[in-house]
Amino acid sequence: MDTRIYHGKILAQDIAAALTHRFNRGNLIAQQMHTNDQYIVQISTRQFASSGGQTALGVTIHQNEDGVTVKLGKQAWLGIAASLGATLLSVSKNPLNLLSRLDDVAQDFENLNLDDQIWDTVQEIAEAVGASHDLSERLKRTGCVYCGTANPTGQPRCLACGAPLGGVQPVPCPDCGFIPAAGETKCSNCGRKF
Repeated sequence: MDTRIYHGKILAQDIAAALTHRFNRGNLIAQQMHTNDQYIVQISTRQFASSGGQTALGVTIHQNEDGVTVKLGKQAWLGIAASLGATLLSVSKNPLNLLSRLDDVAQDFENLNLDDQIWDTVQEIAEAVGASHDLSERLKRTGCVYCGTANPTGQPRCLACGAPLGGVQPVPCPDCGFIPAAGETKCSNCGRKF
C-alpha cells in the first residue's frame, strides 16, 4: 500500500470527488463511500467493458488535523495479465490478429498506469488548494540541544530553558550559570554585570 500525506487546507471529500469524476468514464467505473472522516474510492473496470482486461484499485482518503492521508491499495493485475496473454497467443498464431486487438492492448496499458494517474489527480487537487508534502506549521519544531524541548520554528530562544536556538552557543553567567538574553548587559537572575 502506497501512502502519501498532504498538509494544508485540503479536504478528503474534494479528492474523493475529483477521483470519482475523473475515473468514472470509458471502461472504468469509480464509486465513492464515506464513513466519518474517511472516504474510500473504488476504481475498477466495468463488468462488460468493450476492451482490455479486468482490474480494480482502492483509494482511502483520511481527513486529519493537518490535511489528508491518501492510501493507494494494490492493483488487481490478473485480468490485465490474462488480456495481454490472450493478445500474445492470438498474435503468435497470426501476426495480423494484433490489428483486431489494438483496443485491448491500449486499454491494458492505460490500466497498467492507473496508480500513476490517481497520484497525478491527487497532486493536481493538492496544488490547486496550496497543500503539499511539506510539514504543516503545527508540526514544524526545533529541538533545544540543551534540554530537548520542542520549540516553534523561528523561535529565537528555548521556551523552557531560555537557551538560544540554532547554531549559536549560549554564554552563561559566570556567577550563577543563568543564560542571559542577547544584548543584556547584566544577568537577570543574579544581577552581575558583563
